Amino acid sequence: MNKNPYEVLGVARDASDADIKKAYHKLVMKYHPDKNPGDKTAEEKFKDVNNAFDILKDPQKRAAYDRYGDAAFAGGNGASAGMGGNPFGNGAFHFDMGGGAGMEDILREAMRGFGFGGFDGATGARGANRQQRGRDLLDEVVISLRDAYFGKTHTVKFSSNVKCEKCNGYGTADGKPAPVCSRCHGTGYVNVQRGFFAMQTPCPECNGLGHKIDKKCPDCDGSGVIHKNRTLEVKIPAGIESGARLRLGGQGEAGVNGGVPGDFYLDVHIKPDEKFERDGANLVMHVDLPFTTLALGGDIDVETIDDKKLTVKVPSGTQVGEKLRVRGHGMPTGRGTSFGDLYIDIGITIPTKLTDKQKKILTDFAETKTAKKGWF
Repeated sequence: MNKNPYEVLGVARDASDADIKKAYHKLVMKYHPDKNPGDKTAEEKFKDVNNAFDILKDPQKRAAYDRYGDAAFAGGNGASAGMGGNPFGNGAFHFDMGGGAGMEDILREAMRGFGFGGFDGATGARGANRQQRGRDLLDEVVISLRDAYFGKTHTVKFSSNVKCEKCNGYGTADGKPAPVCSRCHGTGYVNVQRGFFAMQTPCPECNGLGHKIDKKCPDCDGSGVIHKNRTLEVKIPAGIESGARLRLGGQGEAGVNGGVPGDFYLDVHIKPDEKFERDGANLVMHVDLPFTTLALGGDIDVETIDDKKLTVKVPSGTQVGEKLRVRGHGMPTGRGTSFGDLYIDIGITIPTKLTDKQKKILTDFAETKTAKKGWF
């Protein structure tokens, strides 16, 4: 039976990843076989600590344990039946405590937590000399509903690092990739023996870059990038929805070691309009009409979002709250080749001052059977 990984590491079930890692590094150093030679109890605890950490450091494994307990890692039955088979293989996790790759992985994980790097892609030695993609950049803009209808070009002004054109981003005077460092052979790290640990530190010859520039580019002083003010023209398409994100490929920060630049993103938000409400591709406008127009019918003039004048027929007997549909006068859809519809939400205007003649007409109507049945 596997031991409770939370109890082994001495952390709560809601512990953060940082707390779990901190507890792991503390215990793995305490029970390491090199510090406890011949101590079988320490060796067993060392195994338990690594088994526990291997479960809790992985979100999927941790979630499986939280839900199914030990059954999540038992082959053939238990959680495997309800989960369509054990997603982590049959049985518990195994560690090679006799050295080799298993021990190397354990020590590498421990050393990484103490800031000595490792062989991982983000901070490790083998990735030191690789080209790295530049950072993405993000901006946002608030536009009117009318701008969203017609589309517009938005100008963004900012400053960022861009690739030095003189050296192609390599930082060298001749614009070619710098030669590999002879000391670390391009890894960016050198091995250092500290007690019983063999650790890796940034190469002092190339400062961890993995390459050494003999003659620096005069424009960027060897950095491969220059900082400059930039202006981008972003085309906001007609019919765009609020919350949409536009991408301009390759317009982000410059890459490292000649790597490709990141992307530029623009988040578009649409402010409320005083006249129109948006419902997907459709627009809704509210119009108050006299009760006589609703009762007798008639024509009304409305103005669309693109400033067109329309005459709309109101059928007799139209009720308050009904919506009259005008096809093709909503927001653009697709690439502006089709449009949603315009809906006119009908309200009513009640006169506050009536002449004697008007009062008599309404009083006479109120006495009719139609009025008494609740026509209004």
